[in-house]
Amino acid sequence: MARSLGGLEAAAEWPAVRARLPDMTGLRVVDLGCGFGWFARWAREAGASAVLGLDVSEKMLARARADTHDPAIAYRLDDLETFGLTAGGFDLAYSSLAFHYVAGFERLARIVHAALTPGGRLVFSQEHPIFTAPEKPGWIDGPAGRRAWRLNDYGREGGRTTNWLAPGVVKQHRTLGTILNTLIRSGFAIRHVEDWRPSPEQAAAAPALGADEFDRPTFLIVEAQR
Repeated sequence: MARSLGGLEAAAEWPAVRARLPDMTGLRVVDLGCGFGWFARWAREAGASAVLGLDVSEKMLARARADTHDPAIAYRLDDLETFGLTAGGFDLAYSSLAFHYVAGFERLARIVHAALTPGGRLVFSQEHPIFTAPEKPGWIDGPAGRRAWRLNDYGREGGRTTNWLAPGVVKQHRTLGTILNTLIRSGFAIRHVEDWRPSPEQAAAAPALGADEFDRPTFLIVEAQR
């Protein structure tokens, strides 16, 4: 994937995510699902005092460590289903496209809230719930008679098995309301919510993308504050 090869600048949603980040100067940052460490290194370049990257993939962490030459960045093998963080140990929690793989989102939100200092921020992106809810065949009666359509199974929350880069990948579908209300119950104040989809300029530059990329939101971007 382009983002795996080119890093943050190759991720179409990065400008929108970056706009939600605070001034990084002196911040202690945790990157939840850090992958190859692109954001961890960016955060340090932007002025963060220390960054901890967590990921469940040993291979991704090996690549992150090989590409990182900064003692203020640490990487840790950990699972967002069971991880723990030091209370009040961070000023910013960041995550890119990881939360929709986590079944225990309520626990995750509580752990992150406790780990942030008062006023600390959580900024994350995930696949939009419109995308994590799979479509299924359905029928609708129209003026021309009965015709087939595609029904989005949005209201049924839970795991969805899909073939994406590899067969049998499980993503967790939650409605937008569940995501936001879980954060609120955990003590967060919601500061920004964005239904992200490509701009007309991005559409023109990437004609190979499917129509669905532009007809419905691709990613959900949320900024919340402790």
